[in-house]
Amino acid sequence: MPDPHRVVIIGGGFGGLRCAQALARAPVAVTVIDRRNFHLFQPLLYQVATGALSPANIAAPLRSVLKRQRNARVLLGEAVAIDARVRAVRLRDGADVPYDTLVVATGSRHHYFGHQEWEAFAPGLKTIEDATAMRRRIFLAFEHAERTGDVAERAALLTFVVVGGGPTGVELAGALAEIARHTMAHEFRAIDPAAARIILVEAGDRVLAPYDPILSGKAVQALTRIGVTVRTSTQVIAVRDDGVDVTSAGATETIPARTVLWGAGVMASPLGRIVAESIAAETDRSGRVMVEPDCSVAGHPEIFIVGDLANFSHDGGKPLPGVAQVAMQQGDHVARLIRSRLDGRQLPPFRYRDLGNMATIGKHLAVAEMGSLRLSGWLAWLAWLFIHVLKLVRFESRVLVLVQWAWYYVSWNRSARLITGDEGSKADSGGKIADSA
Repeated sequence: MPDPHRVVIIGGGFGGLRCAQALARAPVAVTVIDRRNFHLFQPLLYQVATGALSPANIAAPLRSVLKRQRNARVLLGEAVAIDARVRAVRLRDGADVPYDTLVVATGSRHHYFGHQEWEAFAPGLKTIEDATAMRRRIFLAFEHAERTGDVAERAALLTFVVVGGGPTGVELAGALAEIARHTMAHEFRAIDPAAARIILVEAGDRVLAPYDPILSGKAVQALTRIGVTVRTSTQVIAVRDDGVDVTSAGATETIPARTVLWGAGVMASPLGRIVAESIAAETDRSGRVMVEPDCSVAGHPEIFIVGDLANFSHDGGKPLPGVAQVAMQQGDHVARLIRSRLDGRQLPPFRYRDLGNMATIGKHLAVAEMGSLRLSGWLAWLAWLFIHVLKLVRFESRVLVLVQWAWYYVSWNRSARLITGDEGSKADSGGKIADSA
């Protein structure tokens, strides 16, 4: 009996995991490689960063997710090279994993537009470590504001700048406003957390640019109503440990702030460049690999790139957005294509079905667009809750998240407000607050 077709999937995110699961009944041997042992539901990372959920609520061990899929195995390892000639993936420990078909789905990281040094002062939000580091920064700022007697220093500690008006930035800003005005009310003696300033900075002319302009306007209204200052057409030109420099309408100003959070852009994971160099593939400015209409790489029909790592520009010439639904649909398509090839059949090119966009701003506050339907407020918020709970991969995660959200709904309490890590780190609100007490 011949050996089964070997499908190696690098990355256990939305695209990679979806592809593996869609191959459950195919006559193939699936190997999922990831440097982490868990699948992460990234859309809810901001809730970990703001203390609403614990990391375990939005992460699931890959082995647990795939344990009943007999044709799948999971390897904990980091892919560092691809040898397309012999069809093998090289891991950091030197091991080679052979493949017949390779699916690369390693996602993206935050992008600082040529200023990587800003990351030390303005963390992004792509991993569990990012979220817990951001959580530490946020809650330490309040703690150190409570201790300092310097009025200017206290004002800087209680100023939070969120860079980027996409869904991540909008959701972070809204959550910070609720923390300051509700969750932490009456918990301090020297400061009033409600006096905190939350400033959302967006370089474009409106927040949530991919959304309908009416919904963008409603999002700004909701943010303003809960105390967020929204500044559009404002570009960040410098980030330091004591604040940010911005320019707007030709004028430059400095915003003193000890906590700056980054949600302004993404770039492909480093493996994209490695894959591109190994097979002479083309990449875009963000490091995404250009793919064919079937998500394969030109000249290598056995190699597929899906999700945030892929530049798929065959629907109107504009790259598909780096969102979960794109990655999952591409993962499904590649799985169907693998099965059809084994059966000697052809499959039409990948076609993305836009299921809509949604972003939550706070309790009862959200915006959503699904086809021609535009929702805001209470109905959009309920839709956001329902869809995000359903997309969690494990039933127990859905139950836990629902319980946490129900408790938050009636109490405003964010039960995961833990400050972890080493005191005195430079990453703690700019690295200077330890001297303010």
